[in-house]
Amino acid sequence: MMRGLTKLIILAVIALILCIPAVSAFSVEGMTIDPSGSLTPSTPVTVSFKVGFSATSDVTFPAGSDLVLTTDLTNPKWTYTLILDGVENPRNPVGGKTLDLSGFELSYPSKVDESLRITLEGTTPTVDTTTEKIMVNVKEVDTNGNTVTSSMVNKTALIINTGDVTKAVSDKNTNLQTLRSDIDEKSAIGIDTSAAETYYNDAQAKITTATSRPATQYTDALNDLTAAQASLDAGETAVDKAWAESEVANAQVPINNADAVIAWFKGNQSTANDAQLSAIVAKREVAVEYISNANDAITSGNFDQARSKASDAFSKGNESYTDALARQKQLMSGWQLPSLPTLPGGIFLIIGVIVVVLAVVGVIIYRKRSRWDELG
Repeated sequence: MMRGLTKLIILAVIALILCIPAVSAFSVEGMTIDPSGSLTPSTPVTVSFKVGFSATSDVTFPAGSDLVLTTDLTNPKWTYTLILDGVENPRNPVGGKTLDLSGFELSYPSKVDESLRITLEGTTPTVDTTTEKIMVNVKEVDTNGNTVTSSMVNKTALIINTGDVTKAVSDKNTNLQTLRSDIDEKSAIGIDTSAAETYYNDAQAKITTATSRPATQYTDALNDLTAAQASLDAGETAVDKAWAESEVANAQVPINNADAVIAWFKGNQSTANDAQLSAIVAKREVAVEYISNANDAITSGNFDQARSKASDAFSKGNESYTDALARQKQLMSGWQLPSLPTLPGGIFLIIGVIVVVLAVVGVIIYRKRSRWDELG
């Protein structure tokens, strides 16, 4: 009974082993792509590399699998040599986007030193937009037609649509002119645009560099243009910030003017407690709060809100200053008698009339006496 069970277990293990497909461990070595880097359409390309095999079972490559090589190059031609124990076995060149090498051709006993030397020639394809294209993909496909993902190599290159770069340069130059106009406009009204000017010069230099690069450096050109746009964005932000800061500074002027008049009120004993002063000061305090809000908005990068709050501050500060100035002028206009205590029964009025009458009589008597003196 036990012997029968042992036999069944052994047979099951053997069957399981047989069901597991043999997996090779191939490696792609020394790959070169000439020319390297980003490429333009219709550029001749040569890809050279070597495939080495390291058997994980008793064969160099599974007999039921295929080694499949593919490319996106146009008019590709594959030239390859099978090397067995140092002996080269050249194969006829093969055209087409796929080179399929069967396990029948590649499967040798594990003791054999096996490798492939492969050269791929073709031209880069035409692209509508700048995109990555496969120079060469090497993979093992098992007996079920599935890719053995642990044994796959994929080399790509960026194919440049030269129209993309031309358009990008044009777009950046348009943005550069927009920044120039914004700088000149704000500078003309006295805003400090020196920070924006620095960003403008940097963006202009990067656009010039991108324009002068050869076709093989289109990736670098695109990087230059990306950096240029970053400087353009920073320049616009600098203009916006400087504008907001200028508006805040302008809004501070009527507040400072109001402060000067308020100081006059408080510096004079007769006006320090003027009934209208509290309203003037209240408007000034509201303006100062708006200034604080504007500065907070600048710190947070919300320059539109900063300018809005600065406008509110200017308006309220100007109200305070205008009211203070009008009241000051009112108090300072004309000569005013000092206040006298009010007496009951209209006596104050009578006394006032008497004083006026006495003054008139005194003037008349003075003039007559002067005339008598003249007559002798």
